[in-house]
Amino acid sequence: MNTDCSLCPHHCSLEEGQAGLCRARANKGGKIICTNYGRITSLALDPVEKKPLRRFYPGRWILSVGSYGCNLRCPFCQNCEISMKGDDSGTAFISPEELVAQAVKLAGEPRGNIGVAFTYNEPLISFEYVCDCAELLQKAGLKTVLVTNGYICEEPLQKLLPFVDAMNIDLKGFTPQYYEWLGGDLETVKHTIELSAKKCHVEVTTLVVPGKNDSVDEMEDESSWLASLSPEIPLHISRFFPRFHMEDTSPTPVETVYGLCRTAQKYLKYVYAGNC
Repeated sequence: MNTDCSLCPHHCSLEEGQAGLCRARANKGGKIICTNYGRITSLALDPVEKKPLRRFYPGRWILSVGSYGCNLRCPFCQNCEISMKGDDSGTAFISPEELVAQAVKLAGEPRGNIGVAFTYNEPLISFEYVCDCAELLQKAGLKTVLVTNGYICEEPLQKLLPFVDAMNIDLKGFTPQYYEWLGGDLETVKHTIELSAKKCHVEVTTLVVPGKNDSVDEMEDESSWLASLSPEIPLHISRFFPRFHMEDTSPTPVETVYGLCRTAQKYLKYVYAGNC
């Protein structure tokens, strides 16, 4: 008998032992479990600006952690080695208690760690692990940050948000057709941004891919929509570099990125060019 995963809009219907599209959630004994729970591929102390978060504790550092798997299929993925990975080979198990203890220890060092950022792959597919860690971080007086594609259903998002201090959400494009290309849908991500911006600090990132989402009209629509939520939401407009299935595509021209930044600045107070 199949069991449905209710975490994201894919609603994968899984047979016993079968993993979902994200490769990190599976049907075990008639229950959907997080198979990458605590399985860590990447761990680093980073400047918070690297997430990127420019208006959340600038100048501070944050312990950044990633696992494997993703529920979108971006052909330009910058971390495809782990986002497209489907098993725990090459990972190390770190329990929530161990991760938070390490974050607390680093908080007392000169660089002043402020908490944990769940990043590198898509953190929301590790929902149970992120929830468990975030509750402990909050009790320890540390911050929880998510760097996410925002492709999650409302019910689990609402459960997590009380424990989240900041998010950088990828708004990958601003047309339904673009999200179809990536295996997702625009309205879900817009809804995530709208809900999250009411509960925590939110910044948004758009990676500009040549010939795909680089029109001025699309940036007009995107930035004016963000401004309708709040003109204070920071927007990072980033330059694409060849990667994964798009290694033959030329990098985004620098002038394109700066031109789109000027467009967004008509609506938003904080606009940043990335990777230029």
